[in-house]
Amino acid sequence: MIWQIIGFSILLFILAKFAWKPILSALDERESSIEAALHAAELARNEMANIHEKSEKLLMEARMERDEVLKTAHAASDKIIEAAKEISLSEGAKLIENAKAVIENEKKAALTEVKNQIAILTLEVAEKLMRKNLASDSAQKELVEGFVRDLKLN
Repeated sequence: MIWQIIGFSILLFILAKFAWKPILSALDERESSIEAALHAAELARNEMANIHEKSEKLLMEARMERDEVLKTAHAASDKIIEAAKEISLSEGAKLIENAKAVIENEKKAALTEVKNQIAILTLEVAEKLMRKNLASDSAQKELVEGFVRDLKLN
């Protein structure tokens, strides 16, 4: 057992002299690299969370902008449709008024034509009656005397 203690002491002395510092420095170096990796991972995770928040915010803004554009487009289309309805109604009313005016003018023209035709026919009938009634001298004298009597009354 003494030999083992001596061998262990020598081994411990050799290790302490030559291997202990490089092993401890390697462990310290390993610890610092692990810490740096953990710190980098934490930074990357924070950056990813920040990027995710920004992308969510941009996505939300894009959705809001899309909704606003759709609302504006819908309002514009409603205005255009309403304006088209108003224009079509006013144009329809104008066409109806124009048609009524044309119909009224045609009616007046037809009535004037009928009156003219009636006047012409009346004159022709009166002429024929006058020729037939005034064919003799006595009938002509009687007509003249009737006109004279009517003049005295007036």
